[in-house]
Amino acid sequence: MSDQKNRFDTVKVRGGYNPAEHNYAVNVPIYQTAAFDFGSTERGKRLFSYQELGFLYTRVGNPTVAVLEQRIAELDGAKGAVAFASGMAAISNTILNLAGGGGRIVASPRLYGGSFDSFTQVYPDFGINIDFAGNPDDPKSYEAAIKPDTKAIFVETISNPNAIITDIDELAKVAHSHGIPLVVDNTFATPYLFRPLEHGADIVIYSATKQLNGHGNVIAGLVLDGGNFDWANGKFPQFEKKLYTLRDQDGVYRNVLEVFPEFPFAARLRTTFLNYFGATLGPFDAYLALIGIETLSERVAKQVANAHRIVRFLESRKEVSWVSHPYAKNSPSAVLAARNFPNGAGSILSFGFKGTDEQIDKFLNAVNIFSLHANVGDARSLIINSPKTTHGELTPEEQKLAGLLPETLRVSAGLEDPDDLIADLTQAFEVAFL
Repeated sequence: MSDQKNRFDTVKVRGGYNPAEHNYAVNVPIYQTAAFDFGSTERGKRLFSYQELGFLYTRVGNPTVAVLEQRIAELDGAKGAVAFASGMAAISNTILNLAGGGGRIVASPRLYGGSFDSFTQVYPDFGINIDFAGNPDDPKSYEAAIKPDTKAIFVETISNPNAIITDIDELAKVAHSHGIPLVVDNTFATPYLFRPLEHGADIVIYSATKQLNGHGNVIAGLVLDGGNFDWANGKFPQFEKKLYTLRDQDGVYRNVLEVFPEFPFAARLRTTFLNYFGATLGPFDAYLALIGIETLSERVAKQVANAHRIVRFLESRKEVSWVSHPYAKNSPSAVLAARNFPNGAGSILSFGFKGTDEQIDKFLNAVNIFSLHANVGDARSLIINSPKTTHGELTPEEQKLAGLLPETLRVSAGLEDPDDLIADLTQAFEVAFL
């Protein structure tokens, strides 16, 4: 790639990759190797002192994975990126990088069930406590929850499962006024629909398993570093600590801010957490994710269009009590969607099923085209009863805090013909209400 700034659809196909550096292979090669030769002791010294950046061991870096990291960084406008073996690994390593050793995170209660449950059940054991905003629609609610040892605000751009949009611009102002970063899980939106760093976010997380890959054949996660946050503001001493492992060739200890000034958060993630916890994304999985990203715009545009058709259909059904999507009638996210999402507000939606639990089961068992499983962003359309599955870890009180009603069904619109999808839902309603 030249130094010319290319547009989104060019970057998604060619970003982060120079064929001349890979034997002129047209496709990104799969570097299925555990380790890389140093070439000489002199080069080994340069690599270990970070005078030269290169590949040592696939646990901490691999050329195939590096192309994925660089491509998504370019798509989002980030300075650095680190790939992980799953979206949950991306989240957990981010939280530990922010608050390891003690601290607090202010979070939206509108999160994926695994994120919510890990926040309440896992991180407190590591000295990290989570404070949920009482009103996730009000930036002042987040601000009221900030304490002296708060390390970040954590939100989803489009919430799971109710597809409510978060005002990233306003939350970034709140976070920065208190000297803490805004961390955004942008999984549902992807950089095609929304680029959080342009709206003030500092760290962006993806479960690349979902829309980025889009084919349901890989588990992967990514963390992006915007490169603009001041990690030397006194609240994050772990970034200022000089380490033997970061010494130069003269043996002088350095910190991550000195060695990697452009992307210190991503660098510390890689050199510490990816290195020692080992949640490494394999090169073949990175290759699959890259193939998926090549069609990101086309897939998401079609999925968004299908979602809109499904929203309108569900709003016409007497068996449906409500529909939650930014383009649904009377949606609280309509203004933000119009302002920040010119390419559409996502392909995930939820609705209230106006029936008994037995009728919900009949409905879900009756669909033929929709798949009943716990993923989103697939080429195939998916449906699931979130309160009992993806958010089944949450207690009734926690589900209420997250705004998750017992009758909620979540839909992820795929790439099938919308008329076939609507026909499938129609016959499933008929079966459920015989």
